[in-house]
Amino acid sequence: MASPFSQPEPLPHDPHSYASQSPVRVRHLELDLSVDFATRTLAGTATWQLIDAAQAAAVTLDTRDLTIEGIECLDGAGNASATTFTLGPADAVLGQALSVALKPETAAIRIRYRTAATAAALQWLEPAQTAGTQPFLFTQSQAILARTWLPCQDSPGIRFTYAARVQVPAHLLALMSAGNPQQLDPNGTYRFEMAQPIPAYLMALAVGDLAFAPLSGRTGIYAEPATLPTATYEFADLEKMVAAAEQLYGPYRWERYDLLVLPPSFPFGGMENPRLTFVTPTILAGDRSLTTLVAHELAHSWSGNLVTNATWNDFWLNEGFTVYFERRIMEHLYGPDYADMLQVLGRAELHHTIEDIGVSSPDTHLHLALASRDPDEGLTEIAYEKGCALLLTLESLVGRTRLDAFIKEYFARFSFQAMDTATFLHYLRAELLDPEPGLEAKLNLAAWVEGPGLPGNAPAVTSQRFAAVDQELARLNDGVASVSLLPATADWSSHEWVHFLHGLPASLSSHQLADLDAAFHFTTSGNAEILAAWFPLTLRAGYAPADAALEKFLLHVGRRKFLVPLYRALLATPGGARRAREIYARARPNYHSVATGTLDALLAEHQ
Repeated sequence: MASPFSQPEPLPHDPHSYASQSPVRVRHLELDLSVDFATRTLAGTATWQLIDAAQAAAVTLDTRDLTIEGIECLDGAGNASATTFTLGPADAVLGQALSVALKPETAAIRIRYRTAATAAALQWLEPAQTAGTQPFLFTQSQAILARTWLPCQDSPGIRFTYAARVQVPAHLLALMSAGNPQQLDPNGTYRFEMAQPIPAYLMALAVGDLAFAPLSGRTGIYAEPATLPTATYEFADLEKMVAAAEQLYGPYRWERYDLLVLPPSFPFGGMENPRLTFVTPTILAGDRSLTTLVAHELAHSWSGNLVTNATWNDFWLNEGFTVYFERRIMEHLYGPDYADMLQVLGRAELHHTIEDIGVSSPDTHLHLALASRDPDEGLTEIAYEKGCALLLTLESLVGRTRLDAFIKEYFARFSFQAMDTATFLHYLRAELLDPEPGLEAKLNLAAWVEGPGLPGNAPAVTSQRFAAVDQELARLNDGVASVSLLPATADWSSHEWVHFLHGLPASLSSHQLADLDAAFHFTTSGNAEILAAWFPLTLRAGYAPADAALEKFLLHVGRRKFLVPLYRALLATPGGARRAREIYARARPNYHSVATGTLDALLAEHQ
C-alpha cells in the first residue's frame, strides 16, 4: 500500500516508568537466576547491554522491592569493574528509580539482586493450590510489575532481546516467554533465548511439575500432568487458529505458539507472553466453547506483541485491535453466527462498564490519562470493546476489504515498534481517512478517541442464535416449565447459556431457581462462565443449595473477572459483608496480587 505517511515526533514520555526518560536505553538482557521455593525469592544477575552508553553519565532503570546487592560496568571485552548506584524515593505504585553510574568505556551493566518474598509479579503456590503434588511459580508482569522481579526499563515503549539461564529444583520444569524445553533437565538448569525484541511486560517465567503435548509442528500445550489430557482436547484447533490469523493479517513472527495452562489462581483469562501464552484453567469447559480467549491471546501476537502501545494511556491500541482480530479468527473457524454472539456479549460488557464508570467519565475515553494512578486501574473493557466498536464502525464505512488491507499493512510497517495514539491517528488519516473527503466526519473520530461513552454511530450488533435463546426465555416467562426447554437447549454453547442466565429476571425466587437448577444443573456445572453468571442470581434470591459451590469457586478460582462481581454480589446480600470477609480470609493466599489489590479495596469499603 503506497503511503504519504511520515513518522511524526518521537513517542511520548511514559508516566509509569522512571526509565523512559533515560538518555541511555537497554537493548539486550543476559539473565541468570536461581529459583528458591523455600524463601519464595529469585536471586542472581541481570546483565544489560546498552545503547549509546557513552552519551550519558548514568542509566536509569525501574525497580520495586528489589534488593540490589552490587552493580558492575562491563566494557566491550567483558572486563568488569564495580560502579556506584542510587535508588530514588519509594513510590507504592512506581517503585524506585535505579540510577547506575557509567564509565566512558561501558558497554553493559551487571546487576546482582534478589527479589522480595512479597514481589507483586510472583505467585508462589503450595502443592495444595495446584492440580498435582508439587509447588508452582508463575509471573504476571503486565502492566508495570516486571520491575518487581527484574531491574529493567519497564515501559511498553522500550524493547529488548534476552537470553536466560534459570536454575530450579531438579524435578520441576522451567518455562519462559522464549524458546522453551519440552522435557525435564536432570540438573534443573534451563537456558532460554528470545531473539525478537519485546517490552518488559512480556517477560514471563513459570516453574512447576509440567508436561508437554505437541498439537502441530509449531503449537503445543504445557500443563500439569493431571490437566494435560483435558487441555490437549480443549485446544485441538490451535493450529487452525494460527493459520486463520496468518491468512487475515500476515505471517506469525514468533516461531512457536504454545500454551501454558496455569493453576486456577492465575488472575486473568490469559496473558499473551510471546511464544508461550499463559491461560486460565477456567476455560477448560470440555466442549471447546471457551477457546475464544485463546484466539484473543493469539491475536496479541500481532496487536500488542508485534505493534505495542507506547504507554498504558494507549492501551486501546493493543486491546481494541485484538478483540476485533479475535472475532475475525472465530468467524473464520466457526462462522458468522458464532462471531455475532461474541460481539453481542462484548457490547453488553461495554455498556455495563460505561454504567459502572459513569457515562461522562474520562475513563471511558479510548485515549486514557492515567499518569497519577496505577495503570491497572484504567485497563477496563473500554479499551477492549470500545476499541473493537471503533474498528467495526470503520469497517462499516470503508468495507472489510479496505480495512483488512490497512490493518495488515499496519502490522507489517510497525513490527517490533511502539505506537502511541497520536501517531496512530496520523497514520490512520494518511492511509485511510484523508484520501476520501468527509470520511473522518462520518467516523466522528474525535468522539471515539477523546470523548466519553459509546458514540451514536457505533454499528448495532445482533445474534440470531441469541434471538433463539430469547425465545426460550420468553417461553419461560410465560410459565412454561424449565424441563420443557431441554430439547431446544441441547446444543447450546457456553455463550448461549450465559446469555440465557443474563436474561433471567433479577427477581427470581429461590423456588424458581431450584426449578431451573433441577432442569439444567447450573450449580454443579464445571463451566466457570456459566457458574459466574449463575451465582449472582442465587445470591440475590438466597438460594442456599448454591452456597457451597459458590464458596468452593471463590476459594479455588483466582480470575479477577469472576471474583470482583461475585464478591460485589455477595456484599450486597444481608449479612454478606461478614461472609465475604470470612471467605476472603481463607481465599486470599490463593489469589495473585493483581486480584488482591482490587479486592482489598473492595472489602475495605464494607468494614
